[in-house]
Amino acid sequence: MSNEPAPTQAEAVYRRLKADILSCRLRPGARIRINEVAKEANVSLGAVREALSRLAMEDMAVATAQKGFSVPEVSIENLLDLTNTRVLIEEFCIRASIRNGDIEWETALVGAFHRLQHLPEIEAGETPMLSERWAAAHQQFHFAIVAACHSPSLLKIRSVLFAQTERYRRLSVPLRKVDRDVAAEHKAIFASVIDRDADRASELMARHFRFTTDIVIDSLEQQAIETPQLLKLG
Repeated sequence: MSNEPAPTQAEAVYRRLKADILSCRLRPGARIRINEVAKEANVSLGAVREALSRLAMEDMAVATAQKGFSVPEVSIENLLDLTNTRVLIEEFCIRASIRNGDIEWETALVGAFHRLQHLPEIEAGETPMLSERWAAAHQQFHFAIVAACHSPSLLKIRSVLFAQTERYRRLSVPLRKVDRDVAAEHKAIFASVIDRDADRASELMARHFRFTTDIVIDSLEQQAIETPQLLKLG
């Protein structure tokens, strides 16, 4: 039995809305109607507003005067900016984590890598969808690499950037045309980190991020042709 306290109404709504935004159940540009969310979740209007304000601080929701809240739009320009920023932040975190990491850090990383390698990335079905179990394991693996960087502020920034780019990844999955051995990429990154080769690990991680971005851009450009209202090709 867990000893963790039950989440507050605002925390529960925050988690639910963030999951819906990341999974694209709430599509880019969609209005988030406070009354409807409160009714569906059986919570107060204040709890929903608190959750949305928190999401807005993380750039996961947009507050507009007289219009309320909406899901942020997506654009290639924004994705490229996110990727460039992620590469810089991730390299700093990787180098610090490799420098500070102890045997407990290594053990946690080995476990996270093992779990990720044994889960399928895509769920079977008529429309390819990212596996929720894989997505959780993927997030944990990437966090395990940088967990020993000992900078809560950087890890917080990194977490926000990860979430914002994750939304793009999920949008692209149904339209992905490029064959990619993601498991091999993760294996190479893992090996370089375990070997304490910070230069190699940083290089592989940057390549990993940029490869993902290239695939997402190709997918979004195709999606813009099929659903032009979804993407701003700025």
